[in-house]
Amino acid sequence: MEPVLLEKEGPVARLVLNRPDRRNALSLEMMTKIQEKLDEIARDPRIRVAILKGNGPAFSAGHDLRELAGEGDDLHRYREIFSTCSRMMQRFHEIPQPVIAQVHGVATAAGCQLVAAVDLVVAESGARFQTPGAMLGLFCITPMVPLSRVIGRRRALDMLFTGRFLTAEEAREAGLVNRVTDPETLEGETTRWALEIARASRHTLASGKQAFYAQVDLDEPSAYRYAMEMMSLQCFAEDAREGIEAVLEKRPPRWKDR
Repeated sequence: MEPVLLEKEGPVARLVLNRPDRRNALSLEMMTKIQEKLDEIARDPRIRVAILKGNGPAFSAGHDLRELAGEGDDLHRYREIFSTCSRMMQRFHEIPQPVIAQVHGVATAAGCQLVAAVDLVVAESGARFQTPGAMLGLFCITPMVPLSRVIGRRRALDMLFTGRFLTAEEAREAGLVNRVTDPETLEGETTRWALEIARASRHTLASGKQAFYAQVDLDEPSAYRYAMEMMSLQCFAEDAREGIEAVLEKRPPRWKDR
């Protein structure tokens, strides 16, 4: 069985974690496959938005503990696993398309890291989020990298130190989740949001996403200098000119990549 599936429908790609019997635990093979699928999405000019979801009862239970338990004293192997994970997580920010996580069941440890690493998140009302490593003797150090940047230090440390679950509503209040919906409407709500975003041009979405992550951790004066330059350059883009003309002529825009 393929550990990761890629489904494409119009401007939307669905990246599906497909180890339901292991609660979509992130094995080394699975993380490598996710990167390969993200690369394929990035290359496809038809895709404007990607959705990340999981098959089975859980979104993702994190790293495959059987893999970690079997490594003994092989530091090189541990480094391979966690460096692969780190590259995979960063790839979600690097690809040009916005990525929406569609979360059901539980997202724990590196599964919660996945949620923090993508751009946007929709969760069903029963979803729960946890970084339980401190209770297992393996502190969630890599998950805390995107988690602390998304929800802030105090909330992240609460999750990291206690290992307690956040409900979907608590996760939304903390900023980890954007939207919460009923389980039966999760798929439809995520798809509607993806299609709403996909109305924009691929070039504009890509340049905007790149600019967001480039400026977000800069000090304010540096961020404005960067944003000013990028905004000026963007005005030369064909889609920017088309969008302005469409507004002035009171008509829908005709993107060059549509």
